[in-house]
Amino acid sequence: MPTHQVTPPLDSLVLYKSRPARVAALGEKIEIELEGGQTKRVRPKDIELLHPGPLRRLSELVPLEGELNAAWELLEGGETTVRELAELAFDDYTPASAWAVWQQVAEGLAFVGTPESIQVRPRAVVEREQAERTAKEAAERDWRAFLERMAAARPAPEDAPRLSEVERLALGQSEHSRILEALGHPQTPESAHRALVQVGHWPERHNPHPRRCGAPIGDIELPVPDLDEETRLDLTHLPAYAIDDEGNQDPDDALSLDGDRLWVHVADVGALVRPDSELEREARARGSNLYLPEGVVNMLPWRVTEHLGLGLQEVSPALSFALRCDADGELRDIEVHRTWVRVTRLSYEAVEQRLSEEPFAALRAFTDRFRARRFAQGASRLALPEVSVRVEDGRVNIRPLPRLMSRELVTDAMLMAGEAAARFCLEREIPIPFAVQPPPESTDESTDLASMYARRRGFKPTRLVLEPDRHASLGLGHYTRATSPLRRYSDLLVHQQIRAWLDGAPPLDRAQVLERIGEAEQSSIAVRRGERLSNQHWKLVYLKENPGWKGQGVVVALEERRAVILVPDLALEARIRVRDAVTLNQPLRIAVNEVDLPDLSASFRALG
Repeated sequence: MPTHQVTPPLDSLVLYKSRPARVAALGEKIEIELEGGQTKRVRPKDIELLHPGPLRRLSELVPLEGELNAAWELLEGGETTVRELAELAFDDYTPASAWAVWQQVAEGLAFVGTPESIQVRPRAVVEREQAERTAKEAAERDWRAFLERMAAARPAPEDAPRLSEVERLALGQSEHSRILEALGHPQTPESAHRALVQVGHWPERHNPHPRRCGAPIGDIELPVPDLDEETRLDLTHLPAYAIDDEGNQDPDDALSLDGDRLWVHVADVGALVRPDSELEREARARGSNLYLPEGVVNMLPWRVTEHLGLGLQEVSPALSFALRCDADGELRDIEVHRTWVRVTRLSYEAVEQRLSEEPFAALRAFTDRFRARRFAQGASRLALPEVSVRVEDGRVNIRPLPRLMSRELVTDAMLMAGEAAARFCLEREIPIPFAVQPPPESTDESTDLASMYARRRGFKPTRLVLEPDRHASLGLGHYTRATSPLRRYSDLLVHQQIRAWLDGAPPLDRAQVLERIGEAEQSSIAVRRGERLSNQHWKLVYLKENPGWKGQGVVVALEERRAVILVPDLALEARIRVRDAVTLNQPLRIAVNEVDLPDLSASFRALG
């Protein structure tokens, strides 16, 4: 715009907001005619003279054939006006030729400026910008075509790199996707997940939850040192039994009886994984094994398990806890030794059939006394449904876990070792992570499903701290986790501290232990969440692939117009709308309605 305004003549061609207009009347304000026949009153400074006219109607501005390119070549690098350029290109200066020139100026490629001062751009600049514009137009065409393919759920193979942007949002690695925004989808991981499945980039079964939670998804590739020569107590004469689920791949504990003394043998992971070694730092960063229905991601390299898993070699090195249990269930005469053990591996189901035989009957007597003390001290009697979820040969298998006495026997033996380790370290002032849990608000110990469901919701999470305190749900005054060092970092840390004391070396101080606890627990939180959401995902995959599924749910809580149900066969919690009044613990025959995998939800209906 010029710095001063000159009133344009009547019937002149002017520019108004970059579009042509005709001066229709003059006055305090100027009346102009716009395209389409509308009129408008404007100030002189709102318009710019392009041609003095006369212009009777805007329809006279017809397209013209001229020599604008030749004019540009002639004037390249100089300066001109609308009038001069029109006369060069069209051999005449008319409203139509002025408008044709201005359209070229407005395009901003070969010419830029104002009607009275048009810069004619050099060839190099024009060619560079033309190339950029061509590339941009091609990119825009490609983008529109891509969005059309996405909307039609028919992406091309070459679209895969572009979809990585949506994957990052689906995996919680970014908060925005230009693609989802263009398609009008919400900017959420669930929406991104749904979009990737809809276009076939992810299979419907794809499990994004471990990566979304930040859990590790690949095994470790680190060298594993050989076992050092150490003095060990030879216990190979004692039968030792590693009792676990069928198919378990990381046996890290076993049991032996030696007269009235119980030995709990634990894989001596601290013998290979030393504090501040590369292996230890990696285990700390991971926190624990990641157990998924589709497989296990190990905290440590598999070669560590091959060396140290109890029963995987003819003779195994162990850190063994010896103890006696008196008639009141109290632990006595606690000892810890580096040992050699010869271990036989058995499944829970196999031992269940042999509980009346020795040594299992005597082992059960040991753990029964201990369990009685725990329950007398307020241990929780939760027995909510549990299932094993596995993806095997492409098939989702869900198997309810029966309440086996053999499983309870092993659980209590591991808790005995945990209490023994806690007391051993406490008496020697060895800093370790103690596992503590405050009591729930409710003291109701009813064993119906609804009561146990409510009680579990009232439990506060277990914390790892330096000061020993009560673990309410276990009914123990002092407790630490010490029997799973192959798969849980806090157990490995306890082993390292005990081994340092056994070696006469200084253990880590309290600040070092606290720092390691904090780092590992952050990783463990991601692992536990990844496991929980993955189990939910595969349960829902099972339901989606079995749309005719019917089963039983049990009402465990009541909400407005809805009931919270537990499905024992799936260990699945869901909400269901009910027409008639229902009561807690009432069984309902149900069928699956709809499954939404990205939202991790399923709806059910009551039958009958």
